Amino acid sequence: MTKQRSHGAAFKRQVAEEFIAGEALHAMAQRHDISRQLIRTWVGEFKPGALDGGVLAANLLQEYEARIAALDRMAGRQALEIELPKGALKHAPRPRSASISVVTGRVASPSAEGAR
Repeated sequence: MTKQRSHGAAFKRQVAEEFIAGEALHAMAQRHDISRQLIRTWVGEFKPGALDGGVLAANLLQEYEARIAALDRMAGRQALEIELPKGALKHAPRPRSASISVVTGRVASPSAEGAR
């Protein structure tokens, strides 16, 4: 069984350009040890610019990484905006004279007259 080979975009582009320049298909296939159909496929991809996909993909990846970095910075700022008031409330001085209940709020002071 024959092992499949992987060819880089630069090699594919070179073969397609050689064919477009007028080199014989059969001679190219023998010289590079690849099928004639594969050369035709590469030429078909080369004409619309599909073999330059690596460059486009690299540019797209760079744009995405920049966008991710910007979103990370934005998320960090928003987290600080949320956490800063929480921390300030934890460390804010509370009046010692008033007792506060989480459920009811301020506890009413007992009346001097008494309840009847």
